[in-house]
Amino acid sequence: MKVLVVGSGGREHALLWKAAQSPLVEKLYAAPGNAGMAALAELVPWNGDVEALADWALAEGIDLTLVGPEAPLVEGIADAFQARGLLVFGPTQKAAMIEGSKAFAKGLMERYGIPTARYRVFREPLEALAYLEEVGVPVVVKDSGLAAGKGVTVAFDLHQAKQAVANILNRAEGGEVVIEEYLEGEEATVLALTDGETILPLLPSQDHKRLLDGDQGPMTGGMGAIAPYPMDRATLRRVEEEILKPLVRGLRAEGVVYRGVVYAGLMLTREGPKVLEFNARFGDPEAQALLPLLENDLVELALRVAEGRLAGTRLSWKEGAAACVVLAAPGYPESPRKGIPLHVPEPPEGVLVFHAGTRREGGRLVSAGGRVLNVVGLGKDLKEALERAYAYIPQVGFPGAVYRRDIGRRALARLST
Repeated sequence: MKVLVVGSGGREHALLWKAAQSPLVEKLYAAPGNAGMAALAELVPWNGDVEALADWALAEGIDLTLVGPEAPLVEGIADAFQARGLLVFGPTQKAAMIEGSKAFAKGLMERYGIPTARYRVFREPLEALAYLEEVGVPVVVKDSGLAAGKGVTVAFDLHQAKQAVANILNRAEGGEVVIEEYLEGEEATVLALTDGETILPLLPSQDHKRLLDGDQGPMTGGMGAIAPYPMDRATLRRVEEEILKPLVRGLRAEGVVYRGVVYAGLMLTREGPKVLEFNARFGDPEAQALLPLLENDLVELALRVAEGRLAGTRLSWKEGAAACVVLAAPGYPESPRKGIPLHVPEPPEGVLVFHAGTRREGGRLVSAGGRVLNVVGLGKDLKEALERAYAYIPQVGFPGAVYRRDIGRRALARLST
């Protein structure tokens, strides 16, 4: 088979790495890819035009396409490929609205009784500001549209909340803001494969969204992840029965068949799991921690999803744990420096390196984005996985690299109690 992976980040490198292990694969392509992905696949120049890429895939005879990022999904890349008779792993434009519009997702949750925070949606700044005065803080302000994981403000003072609303609604092109009640608890992620009927939850994982240790600093696209997250079976069952199944069934009831990955970002509250957000694809960096633990053939799984024949499939997992630590460029997330020379030595056994924002410049490897490298440690348990990742990081030549030194600390504390 000829397999195409769409995207250029660490998640896509991990997808490509996993796909390369499939005996079904004859040749791999990545559009547009990155420097690390070039060792596994032919890189295809791509400017983001989904119709043009679908035309290329048809002409090239691509048998299966795995879509990594949310933006092309929301733009309708799955629809464009399906219209040409091409198999694609990723939801249609309508299905991807669970991520493309937080207002749409909240409405869907309301209609189908999916537990989530109380909320209101606003387009008019004065109405939103008056509502903030009414509810007070703490409160959560979200950009309803795509914001690469950076459109959420957890505000503990009113000025901060009002500023977040102004930043979203006062743009020239307009905007839509979701104001939510603040939920207390531990955050976790449950991803699931679905063909619109069968739902297969993956191992629970945990992202670390803030830039700095102790969950301080600005929101980012994710600074690290661990898997499995220590979630008890009863809670995981509730996630499947109260959140994932109602979502997929609810969409189907509205004429939308969801095929791909559902990402449920959760707050584990005293009342049980509640949805913070839905995403329409693998998490980044959760995928980098999950895929090395997955024993199944990813390409075979993706085919089953795309063809609507996931029923009867069982997922199997390696023993142990994985921990991903993101190395970001200085200035991330606001204004990351690019063009920094990088030295990435061969990792030892039990360590993987997935490239994100990297490129080749005159034969040199340099930084080309905010999140630059993902170091993944694998171990018999989370402690060993973290030790391996953090032992390797000082060997990487990356001047000014920004990374968190407390990835997985909360999960380790839970495991020790």
